[in-house]
Amino acid sequence: MAVSSPPVRHIAHVLFRFDTGGLENGVVNLVNQLPEQGYRHSIITQKGLNPEFAKRVTANNVDYHDLNKADGNDFGMYLRLNRLLKRLRPDILHTRNLATLECQVVGWWRRIPLRIHGEHGWDVSDIGGTNTKYQRLRRMIKPFVNQYVALSGEARDYLIQKVKVPEQRIHPICNGVDMNRFVNPPAPVSPFPEAQFPPLAVVFGTVGRLAEVKDQATLIDAFGLLCARFPQHSLRLLLVGDGPMREMLEQRAKEKNVEDKIWFAGDRADVPALMSKMQVFVLPSLAEGISNTFLEAMACGLPVIATRVGGNPDLMLPAHRHSHLIEVRDSQSLMQAMSRYLDKPEAIAEDSEQVRKHCQSHFSLANMVAKYHQLYQSQTAQ
Repeated sequence: MAVSSPPVRHIAHVLFRFDTGGLENGVVNLVNQLPEQGYRHSIITQKGLNPEFAKRVTANNVDYHDLNKADGNDFGMYLRLNRLLKRLRPDILHTRNLATLECQVVGWWRRIPLRIHGEHGWDVSDIGGTNTKYQRLRRMIKPFVNQYVALSGEARDYLIQKVKVPEQRIHPICNGVDMNRFVNPPAPVSPFPEAQFPPLAVVFGTVGRLAEVKDQATLIDAFGLLCARFPQHSLRLLLVGDGPMREMLEQRAKEKNVEDKIWFAGDRADVPALMSKMQVFVLPSLAEGISNTFLEAMACGLPVIATRVGGNPDLMLPAHRHSHLIEVRDSQSLMQAMSRYLDKPEAIAEDSEQVRKHCQSHFSLANMVAKYHQLYQSQTAQ
């Protein structure tokens, strides 16, 4: 007697836009790693996708749909989503962050069996989840959501305390990282200014959108203070990413007289290769969920200095929590944390081995995928 295979589960992932970012990269990793024979994925975007970024999806069970949301309020978008979900008939609706939360109501109307919402982090308009308007909106939509995913302890506490979500409906699932991508990465795929990065230079770096919430401005300020304090050292700063703040940040570098020591690499697909050019990673964000770039830096063996926000304390090597976590917009404290690796250069190699082991033990991609697989296989909304 033949044994029947379990049914294929069709997941509709709703995103604001499918483009370079930590949340979106997490979706790529998840889609690529879930077993193809057990899943089908529809990636639904409100504002389109970046074709180059979409190439990171290697799975063959994925299709894309754009709702063509107009700027501002666009109630017609929900009508278009309703028609799309009626045609697709997914088993699971998975929305992420505030921008897509109201799509849960449409999923309820279409009677999608399992409706999941993920809280990945805050935007600049809702640092720390303190915006009471957004808290009310989340409470209003709560009856339409079956299960929640909280990527950090901060997000979990927020859902319980501010949104009043029952604890049994919350699934803590931290992002994972594919360690193999960051072991002996290939050379950069496009020109790298070797002459600007001499062999003995200490290179600090960061990866992220050049946006206000990522606060690269404070990093540039701290780097300027560091160069003034250690004029005898060859110091460099590598900024990977692009966005609306680029022109302002380039001007900031000129004002601090460090423009010749900073390379704005732009949006790149060869992040592992560029991370291999760094010695220390810095994450100066005003808000974070579980940062994929934090995880990727540790996978590269880069010591990480980060702000005390979101999931950063959850990710940090325990031995570094007293010295490598700083308050937001504090360029002086950031400079002090960075200076540790100039006062004691041998600490770079010592810390590198520790953070890599920490990442391997606690934040593997396989562990993340297994938890999502278990959630997606839930037979009831509970």
